[in-house]
Amino acid sequence: MKMITLLSSMLLFSLSAQADAPASQPFEQFFQQLSKQCGNAYPGKLTLEPEGDDMLTGTELLIVHFRECSDTQLKLPFHIELEASQSWNRSRTWIITKHPEQLELRHDHRTQQGDDDKVTMYGGFSVGAGTVIRQQFQSLERTAESGYFRGWRIEIEPGVRYTYGTVRGEEWSWRIDFDLSQPLAELPPAPWGHQ
Repeated sequence: MKMITLLSSMLLFSLSAQADAPASQPFEQFFQQLSKQCGNAYPGKLTLEPEGDDMLTGTELLIVHFRECSDTQLKLPFHIELEASQSWNRSRTWIITKHPEQLELRHDHRTQQGDDDKVTMYGGFSVGAGTVIRQQFQSLERTAESGYFRGWRIEIEPGVRYTYGTVRGEEWSWRIDFDLSQPLAELPPAPWGHQ
């Protein structure tokens, strides 16, 4: 009887400890939602661009590929269709790293030969708690220059959309939306500089 009582007490203590354990943080749940897309590529399009910015036309196909995934890091190549030359710009890869207290976003830019571009690996860390569907990353340099928040925002609604863009203050300044309801049947090749 003492053994049964002891086992019951141990079970109750174990259940109580689990109930008191902190729930995973929003940034960890967000990272998990991104991880669930691993192995898939999705079509997207430009939905907002600052006046005078002509990097994208708004009619080209854009692709995000959840290509390399580990428990702590995701590498998402961003492929841009070049309509005029009927080729592709495969120079960009978004790198999202999970740290114990926050996420980090970096932009890996390569030349067609695979070398580092002149501007590469810029980015920043997530700020605030964020949510399961939205995280913001601050550019300390751009924020200091402008005097207001500058950085990047990433959102994910599983099965609906993945959104990447830049923000100024609280507003989107540049934004791309990818359709998570329709994974591409054919995956894109490796981005420049990656195997």
